[in-house]
Amino acid sequence: MLQLAAVIFFTVSGGPYGIEPLFNYAGEHAALILLMTAPILWDVPAILTVLELNGMMPVNGGYYQWVKRALGTRWGFYEGYWTWLYTFVDLAIYPVLFVEYASFFFPDLHAYKIPVCLCIIWTSALLNIIGIVPVGRISMVLGVIVLTPFIILCGIILFRHGGSLSFPHLTLSGVGFSSLGMGLYTVMWNFFGWDNATTYAGEVDKPIRSYIISNILAFVTIFAMYLLTSLAVLHSGIDFKQLNAEGFPVLGALMNYQWLGILLALGGMASALGLFSAVLLSVSRVPKVMADDGLLPQKFNALHPKFQTPYISIIVSAFIVSIMILFTFTDLIIMDVTLYGAGLFLEFISLLVLRIKVPHEYRPFTIPLKIPGLCVMFLLSVSIYAIGLSGAFSESGKTFIPALSAVLALFSGEIAWQIIVWRKSRKIS
Repeated sequence: MLQLAAVIFFTVSGGPYGIEPLFNYAGEHAALILLMTAPILWDVPAILTVLELNGMMPVNGGYYQWVKRALGTRWGFYEGYWTWLYTFVDLAIYPVLFVEYASFFFPDLHAYKIPVCLCIIWTSALLNIIGIVPVGRISMVLGVIVLTPFIILCGIILFRHGGSLSFPHLTLSGVGFSSLGMGLYTVMWNFFGWDNATTYAGEVDKPIRSYIISNILAFVTIFAMYLLTSLAVLHSGIDFKQLNAEGFPVLGALMNYQWLGILLALGGMASALGLFSAVLLSVSRVPKVMADDGLLPQKFNALHPKFQTPYISIIVSAFIVSIMILFTFTDLIIMDVTLYGAGLFLEFISLLVLRIKVPHEYRPFTIPLKIPGLCVMFLLSVSIYAIGLSGAFSESGKTFIPALSAVLALFSGEIAWQIIVWRKSRKIS
């Protein structure tokens, strides 16, 4: 369960690395509001939905299987297709982040960004072909490397402020709507992916109990680390634009602890590696089960003769991500959250439908709410998503184009579905 919790930790978070833009968007007084509110309204419904549906169907393919059973093959395809798209976007972020933090040691590394990113992508692909257990073990080691420097950072800040860190005055006043939307996007991106960890449930021992305990461990760790790190940042006196531009390692130099900057940079590199490996593990299982249903070419069914992993799916995923690394960090985050939110919405609908269709089916874990309560919970989560998306569209400059591209990518699912229907009709005729 500790290995599974470590993999979930990296699938969802990978540590506080990535929340740096939040302070630049929301400022001192609004950052903590978003950080404490968004996870409750956005993550808790997602985690509860995942636990109930995964308890009913702890099988490989996870969310694709849930939606297919509740809403039919067509919507199951949309779920798998949208999730595949957003995960490619998500995966492309991490090798780029690795280069950013590694440049702390090698300032000229940006000139070699593409080959370094490709090396990370294909090394992780090889590790995933070997299997889930090595990924879990390495995730535990990387988790220690990621969390240790932030524990030290929080300890130093706490010591300098007499053993207590006070909350700043919390208000959204003065935060523009587009900045609020981008702040929400930043928090949502740093807190999503709970359903991704279910795609390999068939490979987990005692999956129902393991997922419940592992999700709780991962959520508490992630939430506490984000909150403590944010308080440390707010009390450090750093300029938020500098933090956004240079990342957490700059805090070491600010406090005259070069060794802390080194640890934070190493942690950022470990975070990027762990995130990439864990997310690749989750996405590579979906095309295999979609191919089992005839929605993708049968070659995706192929398992490695020795390791019994979907190696064709892993290789194809790694190839597509190798192209996606050409996009900018901000573009990738906007597309990532937009695509993910659409897939999560289908999972919410599937839970409601299965509650109505099969109310008496055995559920090892059941959300303690009736249908009206579930609808309210889901509407709160969807409202956070809508505010973030609206904020991105309200910005006519850098954020509008990637947001529009993500929406168009969602509609491309229907085109892909029609191609599948056409190909099947040709085979029958």
